[in-house]
Amino acid sequence: MNKEYRIVVGVDGSEGGKRALRWALREAARHGGTIHAVTAITCDAVDGSSVTYRERQHELGEQMLGDQVVAALGDNPRVAVTTRVVFGEAAEVLLDSAHDADLLVLGSHGHGRLYHAVLGSVAETCVRGGICPVVVVPVPASNKQTAAAQSTGMPAAIL
Repeated sequence: MNKEYRIVVGVDGSEGGKRALRWALREAARHGGTIHAVTAITCDAVDGSSVTYRERQHELGEQMLGDQVVAALGDNPRVAVTTRVVFGEAAEVLLDSAHDADLLVLGSHGHGRLYHAVLGSVAETCVRGGICPVVVVPVPASNKQTAAAQSTGMPAAIL
């Protein structure tokens, strides 16, 4: 039985999502696999109740996801990519999408342990709840100090 190697990747428009998509495309190219790029959209209770608002958010999500895929495919144009935009909590949407995948790929935003302890983490939830291997593509070392400085408002050297 020759099963196709399937990678699900979470894309949220962030630099971490872009890194994850590029990494997943390279991995799929190496294994002759396919990519299923997924974006989760959440709506707050007030604005999210309008059908027009939800339709617009879905359109914006599709546009962002399409743009990200087109940009990333420049490096690996022969990898087959499908996309999906879903309303729901990110971790739940990603875990559901990856239930029959060979790999789930996510990008790290570079936040530290305190951030995760207080606010939670999609990547952490997926790592703990996934039924397939999960890869979290880290922030490059050269970008970590810049990200830390921007998130706290303090120079990275003081942290």
